[in-house]
Amino acid sequence: MRRRRTGTIAAVSALGMTAVLGGCGLGGGSDEVTLKLVAADYGDSSANSSQKYWDKLVKEYEAQHPGVKIDVSVYSWTDVDRKVKELVDAGKAPDMAQIGAYADYADKGLLYKADELLGIREQADFVSQLASAGRINGMQYGMPFAASTRLLFYNKTLFAAAGLTPPTTWKQLAADAEALKADGVKYPYALPLGPEEAQAETMQWLLSGGGGYVDSMGTYGIDSEENVATLNWLKDDLVGKGLTGPVAPENLNRAAAFSAFAAGDVGMLNGHPSLMKIAAAKGVKFGMVPMPGAEGRTKNSMGVADWMMSFRQNGHAEQVGDFLDFVYSKKNVLAFSREYDLLPVTNSASGAMSGDSQDADLKPFLTALPSSELPPVDKTSWAAVSAAVKKRIGSAVSSDGSPAEVLRALQLTAQKAE
Repeated sequence: MRRRRTGTIAAVSALGMTAVLGGCGLGGGSDEVTLKLVAADYGDSSANSSQKYWDKLVKEYEAQHPGVKIDVSVYSWTDVDRKVKELVDAGKAPDMAQIGAYADYADKGLLYKADELLGIREQADFVSQLASAGRINGMQYGMPFAASTRLLFYNKTLFAAAGLTPPTTWKQLAADAEALKADGVKYPYALPLGPEEAQAETMQWLLSGGGGYVDSMGTYGIDSEENVATLNWLKDDLVGKGLTGPVAPENLNRAAAFSAFAAGDVGMLNGHPSLMKIAAAKGVKFGMVPMPGAEGRTKNSMGVADWMMSFRQNGHAEQVGDFLDFVYSKKNVLAFSREYDLLPVTNSASGAMSGDSQDADLKPFLTALPSSELPPVDKTSWAAVSAAVKKRIGSAVSSDGSPAEVLRALQLTAQKAE
């Protein structure tokens, strides 16, 4: 058989989806197995809830596998990580979880490795940048389930009215923002450093300044000279000059910034693929370009991935592996990606999407994915560090803030968490 089998095999899934109800399986002499999966909801309404996606997929799978039942519970991103943790802590781990982070569970020895679940061909189909982020000490525990990158969105109508072209450098970005401000644009550049997703906006800016959360050796370097210079520029040349709008960056969340862009009140902001649908629904004409850098366009965009993982507790590795083969088929990866404006996590689906005219809008994001850099999700400390960044980074660019002091404090937090 093509699947490598080492004892029992369980599944790992990549965007953070997690099985909801724990520990059901063989029992009472029955040959039927029920796999529990807890998953995150990517929909923005009941009409496109992820529960509907999974219900359809499971119905098709169960029709082909009469001895296996899949019990999927979907929770909002606000609740899903907590729900999985509660189940694991209660000794009722689901067979699979699709959530935002896997490292803590892998570090505790609770997860199957990918090669205990999937064949070599299936593992090789994962986009290499995403697969690498799912490894700890060379072993893959987290399998990418959904992915995204970031580009600079700009309002074409506002740019045309001001006679502007999309910026390729920070200097040009600031000049464009000055012109938009002079035209009365409410948010020349929307800088969401509020607690919702400040770690993502921050990382994109750090990358564009030649820095990042970690150095080339994978060690935290949050207070590097490059990062301090980046935040000083943001503080002095954007925020300090009133180019980021009426809401202080530390109080502006991503959802509010996206809504303002869709309302036509934002000249520029960093966005991911879902912003396309939000803006188009409101009739906003927009363009997308790589994030400007200090001297030119940024080489590395920020990438984001959610993860699928499989817990060892219930011992259903073989059944989980078979199910994940189905989940990660080209057809199903494409269906999920198109439903939620996300990027495929497999090379086969990415190739199909790149060549299909119906996915033309996603092509700039697909192009950026292979060279993207993900947050250090392989570190068990990342959850604590990310939370600290969300809480404190906005204050660094406030009028009385000190980028160097804030970044130093975050570096100490990271070192302590390590």
